[in-house]
Order: sequence, then C-alpha cells, then structure tokens
Amino acid sequence: MTVLAAYRELVGPDLQKDGNLQRALTVGWCVELLQAFFLVADDIMDNSVTRRGQPCWYKKDGIGLDAVNDSFLLEASIYRLLKKYCRGQTYYLHLLELFLEKLIDTELGQALDLITAQPGKVDLNRYTETRYKAIVKYKTAFYSFYLPVAAAMYMAGIDGEEEHGNAKTILLEMGEFFQIQDDYLDCFGDPSVTGKIGTDIQDNKCGWLVVNALQRVTPDQRKILEENYGQHDMTKVQNVKQLYEELDMPSVYKQYEEDSYRRLQLLISQHANGLSKEIFNGLARKIYKRQK
Repeated sequence: MTVLAAYRELVGPDLQKDGNLQRALTVGWCVELLQAFFLVADDIMDNSVTRRGQPCWYKKDGIGLDAVNDSFLLEASIYRLLKKYCRGQTYYLHLLELFLEKLIDTELGQALDLITAQPGKVDLNRYTETRYKAIVKYKTAFYSFYLPVAAAMYMAGIDGEEEHGNAKTILLEMGEFFQIQDDYLDCFGDPSVTGKIGTDIQDNKCGWLVVNALQRVTPDQRKILEENYGQHDMTKVQNVKQLYEELDMPSVYKQYEEDSYRRLQLLISQHANGLSKEIFNGLARKIYKRQK
C-alpha cells in the first residue's frame, strides 16, 4: 500500500489514469512478494514456529524444506509481474535495478545477522551498537521502507540522486526505528497480537534489547547473560527476560521510541524538500506505538 499511497501523493490526477494505478498496485504486490520470499526463508533459518498467527510455511504438513524452493518461486514471480505490467514504461529499468539492489542489500544484512548469531557460539562482545545498526540497515530498512517509496518515485518520474538520497536519509532512520520495535515486541509483545512467538533470545540474536542491556549491566548481571543467552532452554530464556525487567528495559525502550519519533519528524522537515511530507508522516504514524 505504501507504493500506491506514495505514487498518489507524487503525481497529479492525470497521471493516475491509463492503467498507472494498476501498475502501482502491481509494484506494491511485488514488494509484498519480496517480503514473503524473505520471511519464508528467514523462518527456516531461525527455526521459527509461527508467523502472522499461523504455523510458519515450512512447518505446514507436507511442506518441510520444500519451502526453500517455494521462497525462490515467490522471488521469481516478482520479475514476471514487473515484465508483464511495466515493460515498455520509461521507469522499467529503474525498477528492475532497484529490486535487484535491495535484494542483495537485504541478503547481506541477513548474512551479517546469521554470522553474528551462530548457534551455540555466544560471544557477547560481538553485540555492539555499530554491528546492530549495520544489520538493521541492510536486513530491514532498505527493502521495508526505502524500496516501496523509491519505486513510487521512479514511477512518478523522480530519478535524481539528490531526491533519492533525501528520501533514503529519512526512510533508513524509519527502518531502524521499525526493527527496534520488532526486537522489543519479540520479547515483550503479546503473541496473540503480534502473530508470532518470539525466539530472539534462544536464537542468540544481536537484537536491540541485548545490545542496550550490555551497556547497563553490572559484572554479575553480565554473567547471567553469558550463562543464559542463546540457549534453547525456556528456563534460561526466562532468566534473560527477568534480567531485562530488572534493567527496566521496557522504560528504556519507551524513552527511545519517543526520542526516535521526534528525530524522525526533524529529518522529515529537513529532507522532504520537494517530496510530499505526507508520504513520510503517514508511514511514521502507522508504525509509531504499534503493537504488532
């Protein structure tokens, strides 16, 4: 929906005719298919149990590791759709390059995430803010936020480096904000609302909570993390959650959320320039204080 909403904000009524809205919807579905491709594969890599309130695709009866090929089919369908609906448009090459670039950006982010969170190899020294920001930028922010808006910009004839650079500045910050929310909800969210059972602690993930907890722990508390983090033992998972409560991480997160939202508003005022501020404000409103 972001592709469609951004396209409508960027072009006048005349350019919303002659199949242009249909093309914008199609490109929006291509973004959704890219997301589905990543999630099907990611759930296998993370040994996740549920997604959107249902068993992960690979957990379904009769699917198993066939889900790997299903994820490839989801990805391949993107380029079939772009060819069918957008070939012949002036922005077709821009869209192809954009999807391919964001594909490899996300895969690099996933690789960094997996390298950092190797099963059975808990090394808390790896969980730095610099590494975390790199993972988030590449794994989430590029494809979840920059991709749909950039696609709409190309479709609207906006292809200048300056305009895309300004949009990227805002949207990468928004993507970081979104992923930090995701990390918090993985631990403290209600699975009946989020639709998934969090596994970041037992999966040894370099997440926002552990990175920030490490900046606040005493030597004894760090020892608790060393002994309990990254292990598939629910008692040990609970020990980590209890430590997060002792460190008052929910309050730390709520303060971060307020500060980040204000920072986003400042970036929008500074960098939206010729682009519609409503594109960015609309996205910010959707994710601010979300519960799923």
